[in-house]
Amino acid sequence: MPDVYASITETDQATQARLADILELRAADPQQRAMVEQYLSEIELPKGARALEVGCGPGPISRRIAELADVSEVIGLDPSPVFLEKARELAKQHSKLSFRQGDGRALDFADQSFDFVLFHTALCHIPEPEKALREACRVLRPNGWLVAFDGDYATTTVAIGDYDPLQPVVEGMIANFVHDRWLARRLPKILASLGFAVKSTRSHGYTQTAEPTYMLTIVDRGADLLAATGTLGVDAAEALKLEARRRVKAGEFFGHISFVSVIARRTA
Repeated sequence: MPDVYASITETDQATQARLADILELRAADPQQRAMVEQYLSEIELPKGARALEVGCGPGPISRRIAELADVSEVIGLDPSPVFLEKARELAKQHSKLSFRQGDGRALDFADQSFDFVLFHTALCHIPEPEKALREACRVLRPNGWLVAFDGDYATTTVAIGDYDPLQPVVEGMIANFVHDRWLARRLPKILASLGFAVKSTRSHGYTQTAEPTYMLTIVDRGADLLAATGTLGVDAAEALKLEARRRVKAGEFFGHISFVSVIARRTA
C-alpha cells in the first residue's frame, strides 16, 4: 500500500480526521515540543520575518512559529482540506497565521518572499522531495533559513527482544505511512546539492515507555493495516494491540524513533 499522506486528498475524510488528531497528539508530547524548541533556538530570524510551513497538517508547529517575537506572518500549506479545516479551527487566536491548500512541489508564492521555510515531518511523505526543496530555495530570500525535521523511520521500534511479534506490526505501519523511511539520512547531501549551506545536522531521540500515547497509535495502525491486507487475521491483530497495552501496564513497553533536524541557509 502507498503512503497515506502522499495521497492524502484521495483518503476518506474519516481517516484524514483521525490522522489530524494523531498529529495533534504527537505535537503535544513534551519530548516532541522539546525537539521543536531545540531547532527553533538555532535560527536567527530578522524582525518582521515571514515564515512558511510546508505540509503543516492541522497546524501545531505553525501555531508555535506564530508565537515567535520576530515573526510577522506565518503561512501553513497542506494538500488536505480536512487538515486545513482543523488547522483554521485551532488557530483562531493567532492573527499572524493563515493556511492555504497547495503542493509543496509547486509553491504559489513569489521568488524570495520568505525568511524561513519549514518541513516538519513532511518531506518523508512527499514523492520527489527534491522538487519541494528546490521550491523552498526559490521562495527563500538570500540567507533565508530552511529547517527540515523528519523521522529516521528506519529506527522505529517497539521490540524488547529478538523476534518480538510487535515489531512486524510497527514495520507494516511505517511501510504504509512513510513514503521514504531513509530520507532523513540523505537530507544534508540533498540540501548541499541544491545550493544550501548546511549549518547543523542533529539527532533527536524520542522514547515512550510509561505513557506511550503516540507509539500505541503506531502499533494500532500497523495492526489494522496488516489485518486489512489479510497479512494478519483480525483476532491476531487485536491480540497484538492488547499485548502492547499489557506491556504498558506491566512496565515493559518500549517505543523509540530517532528524529533528525537539518538546518540550512540559502546562499546569497
